[in-house]
Amino acid sequence: MRAFIFPGQGSQSVGMGKALADASPAAREVFQEVDEALGQHLFRLMTEGPEGDLTLTENAQPAIMANAIATLRVLEKEGGIRLADKADFVAGHSLGEYTALCAGEALDLATTAKLLKLRGQAMQAAVPVGEGAMAALLGLDFDAAKAVVEEAAEGEVVEAANDNGGGQVVVSGHKAAVERAMEIAKAKGAKRALLLPVSAPFHCSLMQPAADVMAEALAGAALRAPLVPVYANVTAAPVAAPDRIRELLVQQVTGTVRWRESVTAMHEAGVAQFVEFGGKVLGSMVKRIAPDATATSVVTMADIEALVASL
Repeated sequence: MRAFIFPGQGSQSVGMGKALADASPAAREVFQEVDEALGQHLFRLMTEGPEGDLTLTENAQPAIMANAIATLRVLEKEGGIRLADKADFVAGHSLGEYTALCAGEALDLATTAKLLKLRGQAMQAAVPVGEGAMAALLGLDFDAAKAVVEEAAEGEVVEAANDNGGGQVVVSGHKAAVERAMEIAKAKGAKRALLLPVSAPFHCSLMQPAADVMAEALAGAALRAPLVPVYANVTAAPVAAPDRIRELLVQQVTGTVRWRESVTAMHEAGVAQFVEFGGKVLGSMVKRIAPDATATSVVTMADIEALVASL
């Protein structure tokens, strides 16, 4: 069995998508459609920068999605591969869950781009810049990290945001509480604790205003059952019913990204091959979580051609 997976924020870089667009009309169509849906020159920003603007959450989220979908569309249109024939499940890390839904045709491309633009804006607006922070704790398992944040809270918000597996847990919340968590984690044996270069504390209860915005937006969005089930971040379980998908996407804004459990669950369901589109972040996570599975990252035309030959 096989799962197609899609990366989250942090996988953006200036120049992304350029070589693919130069080589493929199918990729160019995706970038053009996203630009038109958003009414902005996002592809120009992706290829030329400046990096500071691309890193802004409201730009990074649709950009990462567009790059991944462009890669998949090249595979489908020029490689003659249908997702429904070659993937048993789809999944994505945080914003990548929207990409997975687009890949599975639960959401159309324009709707996905608009939702992610709004999601980025709402998440940024939820907490004033400088009040929140996120940090990666390396060398602690999820239960140990949860104990750390409980001790560090002291009446403020700090929560386990991403369970990335392999002893990597990201915590999120008020800046002072996150900094306390980093010190406690180091005292409890974490190998490293480092602040992440993000502009807001994602996936914690401080994001509730953004969850409210997304609840309203998703209620009005056309969403169909995906071609194959999607493993949801907040449940680490497959979902296909549109109304349930909406609920879980809203919960995802404030909830933990249960990536370790999602990969484990897919592997236990029989997935032996994970194919990451548009990034090289999730593949290494998969290898730490399920060492006997294969993980392939598909970014370039050469990667796409190699994947077509192997499927």
